[in-house]
Amino acid sequence: IKGRHSRMPSAAVGDFVNVTVKKGNAELRKQMFGAVIIRQKYPIRRLNGVRLSFEDNAAVLVTPEGEIKGTDIKGPVAAEAAEKWPRIANLASLII
Repeated sequence: IKGRHSRMPSAAVGDFVNVTVKKGNAELRKQMFGAVIIRQKYPIRRLNGVRLSFEDNAAVLVTPEGEIKGTDIKGPVAAEAAEKWPRIANLASLII
């Protein structure tokens, strides 16, 4: 067992997670939503050996059918998220 019993499972770029909005629009706050992680501070190791990290963590709110709730994505999007979610790739201004 050795201390891993209550450890939270980790999520990475491109994963679907359940989130709640802490800051922002009043009608979206304090509700549960589905979201896809598009950026993370922790370094991502790609198959070609490159390590990539962003300066912030970011996610996009998504409906259960996979449609994006917003109309614009500010900032770069990791290529891993864009490959898994083509609708995010369509709205992204920059894919890294």
